[in-house]
Amino acid sequence: GTRGAAFQRVDAAGVAIGRPDAAVAQDATPHPVLKANVVVNGDLVRIDDDVDNAGIIAKVPIFRAPDLGMTGTVPAEAVAEAVGQYKLIGLDTNGISEVTVTRAARMIPAKAVEDEVARALSDQYQLGAAKDLMVTFDRTLRAMYVSPSALGEPRVTRISYDNRSNRFDADIDLPTGADSRGTLRLGGQAIPTIQVLVMAHSVERGALLKDSDIGVERKPRAEVSRDAITDRDQVVGLAARDSLPSGRPLRPSDLMRPELVQRNALVTRTFDMPGLSLTVRGKATEGGAQGDSITVLNEQSKRMLQGVVIGPGRVAVITGTARLAANLPQIGGSSR
Repeated sequence: GTRGAAFQRVDAAGVAIGRPDAAVAQDATPHPVLKANVVVNGDLVRIDDDVDNAGIIAKVPIFRAPDLGMTGTVPAEAVAEAVGQYKLIGLDTNGISEVTVTRAARMIPAKAVEDEVARALSDQYQLGAAKDLMVTFDRTLRAMYVSPSALGEPRVTRISYDNRSNRFDADIDLPTGADSRGTLRLGGQAIPTIQVLVMAHSVERGALLKDSDIGVERKPRAEVSRDAITDRDQVVGLAARDSLPSGRPLRPSDLMRPELVQRNALVTRTFDMPGLSLTVRGKATEGGAQGDSITVLNEQSKRMLQGVVIGPGRVAVITGTARLAANLPQIGGSSR
């Protein structure tokens, strides 16, 4: 173990393994190799972006990069020709026919700009919640690409709005680089909307509404009555007062409690008096829901009586007079 002594590798038999000669060492030097897929951060493509082991010419620019967020291709022969003029010898194309180059970028979705405009309008013009504003732009707004180093989010710096036409005009401040920002000017319309319940399909009068009968749509607030229903619990289980077409926004006046007694249907009338309860068959002259007051005809005596619907096909006549009981028809009646 003398200081500075060299250690030599040996094989399993203890035979010294000779050091590689100079020629072998030279062959071990990495050769320049073409890359198939490249991502660049700047506006120029440099040799070491396209080629591994480019040596001292690695940072020499050879092509312009695609636009931010975009991808392009360049033939392998064009890369070889571009680097060849800088005396890069022995480029291994590795069977690659073309190089794909992508310009790195940060994407700002169009939705982020739309949401910022809606928020500014909601805050400054009391148009309701930002999520309920339907914002459309005069020109198609697509995702925008900025430098990966760009910090911050889109920000409205100025906005105006006309309530009569629903038109707006806005300046949007956008991050573009590490220390730079730009301004985007946009115009369009912003319409306050409301999410309402509508008929998913048409139904006939008296139909009992189920959850599957009800749809949800967002409509301009100015086109919807103030009493439009927004809660499913206020609809399911009720019946259509009249025929309801598909797409119709629902209002309380469109609905009624389900009819337990149909017009002209035979019903059982119940008379409850102190110490006595009688049931008599009769004919309803009108339909009614639970708790509704309707008129029932005794078809034998032709006498009309008012009653309250208490169940399917059942009407209660409540009275405290024994005189009424004495006049009741006997046919079809029974006592309990």
